[in-house]
Amino acid sequence: MSDNKFMHAVGFFEGLPIDDPQSFIDEKKGIPEPNPTDVLVKVKAVSINPVDTKLRQDAAKNNALKVLGFDGVGEVVAKGSQATKFKVGDRIFYAGTTTRAGSNQEFQLVDEKIAALAPKHLSDEEAAALPLTSLTAFELLFEKFGLIPKENANQGKKILVVNGAGGVGSILNQLAKWAGLEVFATASPKNFEWLESVGVDHPIDYHEDLKQSLHDLGTHEVDYIAVLFDITRYLDQIKYLIKPFGHVSTIVGVHEPLDLSVWKNLSVSFDWEYMFAKTDHNYLIETQGETLALIANLAEKGVLKTTLSKVYSDGINAKNLKLATKDVEAGHMLGKVVVSGKFNGDIDTF
Repeated sequence: MSDNKFMHAVGFFEGLPIDDPQSFIDEKKGIPEPNPTDVLVKVKAVSINPVDTKLRQDAAKNNALKVLGFDGVGEVVAKGSQATKFKVGDRIFYAGTTTRAGSNQEFQLVDEKIAALAPKHLSDEEAAALPLTSLTAFELLFEKFGLIPKENANQGKKILVVNGAGGVGSILNQLAKWAGLEVFATASPKNFEWLESVGVDHPIDYHEDLKQSLHDLGTHEVDYIAVLFDITRYLDQIKYLIKPFGHVSTIVGVHEPLDLSVWKNLSVSFDWEYMFAKTDHNYLIETQGETLALIANLAEKGVLKTTLSKVYSDGINAKNLKLATKDVEAGHMLGKVVVSGKFNGDIDTF
């Protein structure tokens, strides 16, 4: 990398409250050279996820600029010596990894195996809302639950989705519906219309008792339960809602032991889903690129709708990343928040 090749990046040196002036700062850094299987991406849009906020808040003070950002959409501008999946000029999308600098920078290195061509008919912002939540939902449904990832291939099965209107829930509902499941999902009543727009057959008020709500809908047990929130708040309610040989999964860490003994004699399976586990441990990472290719195909066919709900489109910079992050940290967001546009004073190196 030549000394005069620099780019804009948005990062921080320590985890600070979002209202702190140093929680995100605009900086310049060198543009990296691709490793053999990398592509170098000129970033066009990024999405904010709860994991971004958690990793920032937990970050220790460091002398080096920490650049986060996972969901990304951008243009391939350079390739590593062994990178053959894409060509320069391709528009790709990806969910990134916790092990490398993220998408909150003008140019980002991404292993080509975890990326796919972005959906042709979606804008950069619409596409940026999809990768992380789509991978999480897909892996939970089709890898952890063992469902068949084909249209209407799982008819007769029922799933309960707790926190169905959030980022992951909004895509998981759609994938479950596409795969043939009958979908029950919780949210605030004001969000029932949103739930129905993303494939939910039976919206449930999360304030109400789940057992009674299912009973009122003519259902006593379901085959699958996806808890997209702190499961400790729901465990007592869902213990007796899962069928024998059913599956329960969650994506949120817990701070106290979980007593799952009631499910032992029912042969109920319990799974954690964490989509970064694959890239953290270099485990079948190519499956994430393959999954995103399927997601793009379903989006292009209109089977899946983007879960984009809010955009800051006048530039990827510290100001807008703070605003978008505050939205996510406040909670109760429908779908996803995206930041797009040029970085502060884009440097046109390529």
